[in-house]
Amino acid sequence: MGSFSDDVLKAAAREREVTLTTIGRKSGKAHRVTIWITTDGTRLFIRSGQGLRRQWPQNLIARGEGELQLGKLRVKVKPRLVTDLARARAVSALYRKKYGPFVKASKPNQPLTPGEQATFELIPAA
Repeated sequence: MGSFSDDVLKAAAREREVTLTTIGRKSGKAHRVTIWITTDGTRLFIRSGQGLRRQWPQNLIARGEGELQLGKLRVKVKPRLVTDLARARAVSALYRKKYGPFVKASKPNQPLTPGEQATFELIPAA
């Protein structure tokens, strides 16, 4: 698997909002959504604060690809749903650091929040 360029990683750290374009699993049409993004310095993460019931996560899973716009950069991505509980909570900590205390995070003895359940690691698409 490849990795993202330094420019993409820096843009993910810098940009407050990015645009994700997915293709509708039923309509086949492009859909754009403005979302938050975070990085641990080597990987990119996005999430749906309202969980997997939103259309864009369902489209991303169904199609297995999307396009991310970070400022002037555009990059094709593939999603990997984060299913490890500890990793989902670690991503919450990254979000909280970047976006503030209103980011909802679960405790180890609690179920994951909807956002944690809809957390994706993005990988570069070939």
